Amino acid sequence: AMSLAYHAAHLLLSMLLPVQTWKTLDHTHSLCLDLTVKSQSGPGHPWYEVQASVGKKPVFQYDSDSSKMKPLGLLGAKVNATNAWTELTQTLGEVGQELRMIVSDIKLENSVTSGPPTLHIQLSCQCEAERGTAASWHFNINGQPALLFDAMNMTWTVTSPGTRGVKEEWENKGLADYFRRISMGDCRHWLREFLEHWEKVPEPPVPPKKVPDADQSLPMPSIACIFLGVIVISPVIIVICCSISRKLGKWQAGLWPWGRMQ
Repeated sequence: AMSLAYHAAHLLLSMLLPVQTWKTLDHTHSLCLDLTVKSQSGPGHPWYEVQASVGKKPVFQYDSDSSKMKPLGLLGAKVNATNAWTELTQTLGEVGQELRMIVSDIKLENSVTSGPPTLHIQLSCQCEAERGTAASWHFNINGQPALLFDAMNMTWTVTSPGTRGVKEEWENKGLADYFRRISMGDCRHWLREFLEHWEKVPEPPVPPKKVPDADQSLPMPSIACIFLGVIVISPVIIVICCSISRKLGKWQAGLWPWGRMQ
């Protein structure tokens, strides 16, 4: 009985553990901004573009031609009229101007690419239980990984040997403090504002999966019930079989003398 209870408890725990893990991870949210900056661009091609998402849900896009944010998805429609939306529009314009001056001064070592560089940035900040847990900047220059800035620890990581000079120049200009303020101040503020509308966004309905008749299988709880039922019923079946065997033996023993007389 103790062994059966142990196996049943272990099975129940293994079934519930993924659910509990999912609930824990669900409390962590992140805001990701993908920024593309060019020092020069042709007509009809904005020199500055931004796309934002919260937890992989698109929120808005921004470009330098319109200097406006376009809401995307259900969450974007919800936060379109908030104060954070107005603040973010102004801040993104200021950040774009600052980054345009930065990209104009980029000089790569041993670069084979001619012309003005293109800077792609992934800015992300993360909150868990209303507390900031991560903030970082990933810089790509001309499509190649260049630098990583951890705003939490104020540390730089050079991901391409040709960008060491860029890192040193940005450090001398004090850009680390600027990047930290944007990612740990503004970004977190925007994320908290967006999360106030997170629960109000309905999840899209998920269509039921159609399983072919030939490939249907029992769900895990049903398999567990069948397994436990076999364990419980097996001793009863054994007792019944032994009882029938003993009765059959006595019956054959009673017929044996009569068979010899024939």
